[in-house]
Amino acid sequence: MPDPAQHVADWLATYDTPTTSVAHLLCDRHDPHTTAITEIGPTLTPTTLTFGELSERSRALATGLADLGINQGDRVATLLPKGIDLAVTALAVWRLGGTLVPLLSSFAPSAIDDRLRGSNAALVVCLDEHRNKLDPRTTDNPTWQIATVGPEPTRNGDHTLADLSRRGTGPTPDTAVGGHGTIAIAFVSGLAGPPRGVVIPARALAAMHSYHHYGLGVEDEDVYWNTSDPGSAYGLYHGLISPLLAGHGSLALRAGFFDPELTLDVLGMYQVTNLATDPTTYRTLRAAIKTLPPEIVVQRLSSAGEQLSPEVIDWATDMFGVPVRDHYGQTELGWCAGVPNGDTGEPDQPLVPGAVGGSLPGWQVRVLEAISDEPAPVGAYGRVGVDLAASPLSWFTGYLDNEAASQVRFTPEGDYYLTGDTGILDREGRLHFSTRDDGAILTHGYRIGPAEVESVLNEHPAVDECGVYSVPDEIAGQLVGARIVPANGYENGDALADELREWVRSRLAPHAAPAEIDFVEELPRTASGKMRRARLR
Repeated sequence: MPDPAQHVADWLATYDTPTTSVAHLLCDRHDPHTTAITEIGPTLTPTTLTFGELSERSRALATGLADLGINQGDRVATLLPKGIDLAVTALAVWRLGGTLVPLLSSFAPSAIDDRLRGSNAALVVCLDEHRNKLDPRTTDNPTWQIATVGPEPTRNGDHTLADLSRRGTGPTPDTAVGGHGTIAIAFVSGLAGPPRGVVIPARALAAMHSYHHYGLGVEDEDVYWNTSDPGSAYGLYHGLISPLLAGHGSLALRAGFFDPELTLDVLGMYQVTNLATDPTTYRTLRAAIKTLPPEIVVQRLSSAGEQLSPEVIDWATDMFGVPVRDHYGQTELGWCAGVPNGDTGEPDQPLVPGAVGGSLPGWQVRVLEAISDEPAPVGAYGRVGVDLAASPLSWFTGYLDNEAASQVRFTPEGDYYLTGDTGILDREGRLHFSTRDDGAILTHGYRIGPAEVESVLNEHPAVDECGVYSVPDEIAGQLVGARIVPANGYENGDALADELREWVRSRLAPHAAPAEIDFVEELPRTASGKMRRARLR
């Protein structure tokens, strides 16, 4: 078996070339008779798609998209759940050398509109039920065309995937984008400003394949299920891309909601052996179930998004008979640290309470001093950074239309990607994650920027000013809290608080609505007028 360093080198040599073709790597090179995706409906009825069928259907759609005017470099946004429609659409876009922009369907119309305009999308593909979210928020005309999944167009001027797949005038050759060609844009929220678009090049496929193999430990005989939404990085990288890249089948549940009993039904009925999900799922399962049905045979568990508590890890170990491996990463990196589920050739790392684990193959995570870029002493708190010279799988260079905010530092001490997180490294090289210092709120597996919520709240006439912060929660991890300075003439109380929650739900997303709202006379500020966010709590 090749050692991890050789595996990483081989993946880079395969995926980072001038002739890199994403559709070939994710589809055409695999056995056409092998199942690529098993889509599970709300009644647990399966629909399967082989790699051969994925190739045929994506080629037909690519021809239709080309006839529509979609070319290399064009950006196609999706409001689709994981499953067959998303896979066919993504492969069709990549055959043309286009860029996929997956969005969370839970976003409100204005939030979707902002991301579509920010990405300069040429086309949006959505479920019929989300079509009404695409009406423009402003008076200027949108630049994107719209295609829906249903058999008939929802509005005049719309297209359908079925019609586009039939209307092509001839076969369209695949476009090679090369290792540095852009294949996707994923939006992330931070403390200030609008969401930033992470530009994902084809060479990032090597990092995704490595995590799939070593972090998740997915093997050929596994039944693999990643529950994350494809609008999130974990769902995009390892729900859609990495299983296709490795030629592995994966499950995609089209339920539209999370239900603990339904999750157990899928685990048991489909004999899932490898489960990758988020901490909220584990916490919800822990709160909802007391015993595990005997037909569940999970052998590997992974978690990403935020650190699991020792109590949840102990519960998973007792309930499933295997530990859940906590993994650390970001949209800008993929997942780069944790206790691997795959065989690295090294002795199994013990699970240490409070520790995520060490650097995964192809990465070197370090903790830097608070002021300098020198490595911090063992056991000392500092800034978590990725040593780029020692991390051949690193790929991030900058944000969409904002390369200056790349968080990459070039210094005499070394070149680092600064994650914005803090923590310590122990003597065995395990990362003990401490806090995020970018102010993002992780709720129910979603990442929310306080500035986005504040911007929406400030549009309400009853709000003079506001400050948003995180509230600890046993199930969600964190919830959104808000301090509101009311405008003159508005009466504080539960009615106004409920109105403001609905305001955020309808203009941003349900998971962004403040769970706690307090009305105050003023916000805590420094002498220079800057908001003191730590005091909001």
